[in-house]
Formats: sequence, structure tokens, C-alpha cells
Amino acid sequence: MLEYADFHCHVVPGVDDGSRTLEEALDSVGRMVASRVTRVATTPHLRASLIASPDFTDRMRLFDARWTQIRDAVRERHPELDFRRGFEIRLDAPLPSPLNRRALLGGTRFVLVEWPGFRVHRGTPETLRHIVETGLIPIVAHPERYHGIDADLDIVRAWRRAGALLQGNYGSLAGQNGSRARTLILRLLGEGLLDYLCSDFHGRREYTFYLELGARELLARGGEGQLSLLGSVNPSRLFDDKPPLPVPPLVMQPHQPEPSRGWSRG
Repeated sequence: MLEYADFHCHVVPGVDDGSRTLEEALDSVGRMVASRVTRVATTPHLRASLIASPDFTDRMRLFDARWTQIRDAVRERHPELDFRRGFEIRLDAPLPSPLNRRALLGGTRFVLVEWPGFRVHRGTPETLRHIVETGLIPIVAHPERYHGIDADLDIVRAWRRAGALLQGNYGSLAGQNGSRARTLILRLLGEGLLDYLCSDFHGRREYTFYLELGARELLARGGEGQLSLLGSVNPSRLFDDKPPLPVPPLVMQPHQPEPSRGWSRG
């Protein structure tokens, strides 16, 4: 049975829109473990503009204190779990260099980034290229959720040419983010443009943990090999500071319709 690694979730209590309390965070980690997730990097939201501001030191004290709280509790309750920290950095400003090592994913060279407002703005390939030039490897979170993606995926291909990797959400496969995101993630899979799948789980009791539902959807479309690479092999390689292996394009099973190319450009 497949074991998963997940480097995008929000289970540090009380620092963003994820888990609100330690109890809620531990409940969420337990749900992940029950779904055979064996390696986790938790990634609270962090604005790039905050990193260069006078408030950053105080904010990091809060992050550090809450991280230590959940880390120690997880070690006691789930000693077998590889549990690390990172951030999901919203690129509302250039990423400073050198970047505080605590902002990287689990002590690796990888950094998880997202675009503000769920919109693709001008200059995004150049922004990613600049990050690569500092020696880091940017991973663009949930590309299927952004407005402004052109129908031919040219901007997505430009991100990859700039040296970025791409992480899709299981929930998008399962319909969590609507039909547009579902259509687009299937296009990305069909073009072989994704490197990872993660949960982006926001760690609350009332929220569904979509990993198994998304995995089931991918398997139903003939993506057993893709699921192994995207959900297990490549994320595990990230934890070992290794680049992902290539993921072949998903060829839809004959009974499954091809996703439409006609989504809104945003």
C-alpha cells in the first residue's frame, strides 16, 4: 500500500488560517498519519514583504514558539513520523537573499511559493528565475487554482523553464476548488507538468482531508504510476534534498472524457 509524503499543510496552531489550537493540530496530524502519510512539512502562510519588515523578528518568535509546541507534541504521539517545518511564502514582494533557513522546506534547498490573490501577474517567470539564481529551488503551490493561466499553459511552461517545480492539490482532483481547478489540474497532469501532489490541508476538524479522495480520482483515470511519483516518490526525494523524477503525462482511460481546454483566462 502506498505511503505518502506531504510538504504543504497548515497544522501549526494559531498562526494562520489552519489549525487553531494544539488539540486541533494533533487531531489533524493524526488524520494524516491514518491516511499513510509518513513524512510531513507544515507550511504556515508567510508574506515575502513581511520578511524584510521590522515586524519579522517578532512574527518569527511566534512561529518558532508554536512550531516547537506542535513538534514536541507530535514527537510524543507519532514518533515514527518525519515531521518538519517550512513556510508557504506569498510573493507579494521579491524574496530576500539570503533567505532565512527556517523558511525553507524541512532544511532543504526547496522553497514553497504562491502568487498573491490567486492571480498570475506579469513577471512571474522572472521572479522565479531570480530565486533560482540565489541557489534555491522554488515550488509553485497549486498552479491549478490561479486565474490568468492561458489556455495553452504557456505561462506554466515558462515557470518550468525558469527552474521552478509545480505542486498540485489532491483536493483539486476531488472537486474541492471547483470545476475550473479540476479541469486545469487534469490538463497539467495530461501534459506531464506537475512534479508533486500535496494536501494543502488547513488542519481543522470541520475540513475534509482530501488526500485519499484525490488519489482515488487519479487512480480511476489510470494514474497509478503518476500517483506513486507525485504523492510518494518525488515528495520523499524532496525531504532528502533531491530533485523530483520526471512524471509521464497522464493518458486518460478510454471511458474517461478528456478535460476541456475552455476555462476562463481570469
